[in-house]
Formats: sequence, structure tokens, C-alpha cells
Amino acid sequence: MTTATVDLTQLDVDKVVDARGTSCPGPILAAKKGIGSVPVGGIMEVQATDSGTKKDLPAWSKKVGHEYLGELEEPGYLRLFVKKAK
Repeated sequence: MTTATVDLTQLDVDKVVDARGTSCPGPILAAKKGIGSVPVGGIMEVQATDSGTKKDLPAWSKKVGHEYLGELEEPGYLRLFVKKAK
């Protein structure tokens, strides 16, 4: 379920970070590392199997000033989307 008004299935992502199989704080560390190579206004997709990422990634995005767009649930993992703001 997404809270964003964008269609997440149609997003054109600039970077995919695969953090599947890692538990907290793995997906957040991978996101921190990955966001650096995303252009401002670009979108990063974080793939994760840790359900805590649904709470952690929006909190991290807000803390560092990026926009959390929402997540999609795929069989066995999550796809979470962050738009780089600065």
C-alpha cells in the first residue's frame, strides 16, 4: 500500500539498491551509500526483505531531507522508493 499519489509501478528509477537478505540497519546503510550517486530529483529504489525497512526508510528520508514516495510489496520482498531532494 502506498501513501504517495504517484504510480510506483510506473516510476523511472535512477538507481536500484538491492539490500535483500540484510536486516536492520543493512537496508538503511545501503540506501545511505546509494543515494550519493542519484541526481537531485532522481529516484532510488531500495529492495529489502526486512519488514522494519517500511518504518526505517521513511524516517531516514525525512531526517536527511529526501522525499519518501512509498513502497510496493513483491513476492518475498519490498520495493521502497526515495526521491533525492538535495
